[in-house]
Amino acid sequence: MSAKPKHDLLVKLLLIGDSGASPAPAAHRSAPRQPAPHTSPPFSRAACRRRRPPPPPPAARRAGVGKSCLLLRYADDSFQSSFITTIGIDFKIKTIELNGKRVKLQIWDTAGQERFRTITTAYYRGAMGILLVYDVTDADSFENVRNWMRQIDQHATEAVNKVLVGNKCDAEEELRQVSAAQGEELAQSYGIKFFETSAKTGKSVDAAFTEIASDIQARLAESGGGGGGGGGGVVNIDDAAKPAKKGCC
Repeated sequence: MSAKPKHDLLVKLLLIGDSGASPAPAAHRSAPRQPAPHTSPPFSRAACRRRRPPPPPPAARRAGVGKSCLLLRYADDSFQSSFITTIGIDFKIKTIELNGKRVKLQIWDTAGQERFRTITTAYYRGAMGILLVYDVTDADSFENVRNWMRQIDQHATEAVNKVLVGNKCDAEEELRQVSAAQGEELAQSYGIKFFETSAKTGKSVDAAFTEIASDIQARLAESGGGGGGGGGGVVNIDDAAKPAKKGCC
C-alpha cells in the first residue's frame, strides 16, 4: 500500500534569465606579430621594453540577474554574494500552505548561457510556471526578456503561467538602468504580472513565488487538473542530472 502524499498539489516552476558570462577573449587578442624587414636594424632589449604595449585590462565579468540568489532566498531564506555561475540546471523544493492546500514547489534554476540552451530548454515542457528574471542594473538583461519570451513560446506549453521579475531593486539609484515603470509596461504588454525583488534583502521574493503558485493552483482548479499535470511532460527529479554547485547567477 503506497504512502499518502504529503502534499495536495505539485507545482513545477522554472527560473530563466541571463546568467553571468565573460566577454569573448578575441577582443583582447594581440594582432599576429609581423616579421621585421631585413633592412630594419635589430632592436635592443631596452628598446623592445619601451615599445611593448601595456597589458590589456582583465576581462570584465558580467554578473547574472540573480536567479540562484532568488531561489536561495526563497527556499532557504539565505543570501550569498559570491559569484559562481550555474552549470546546466539545479533545483530546490519547498512546501507551502496555499488556500488551505499543501503545495509542493519544485523550482528549477537554469543556466542562462547559450552553451547550455539545449539542456535547459528540455525543462520548459515540464514547467507549470516560469519566472522570467532580469537585473534592474543591467539594461541588456532587460532587453533580452523578449528573447526569453520567444524561447517560452517555442518550448513551453501554451497554458504555462508567467511572471516578470526585476531583481536587485536594493541597488543604489545611480546604478539602476531599468525603472519600475519600464518593467511594469513590459509585463503589461505580455499580459503577465510584475514584481521588483531583492534577493539580498528578501523584498517581494515570497510574494513573487506565492503569486505564481496561486495562479497555477487556480488554473488547475478551473481546468479540473491535479498535481501532476498542467505543464506538459513531467520532469522527474530522480531522472534529472545531478545538480551542480552554484551561486548568484
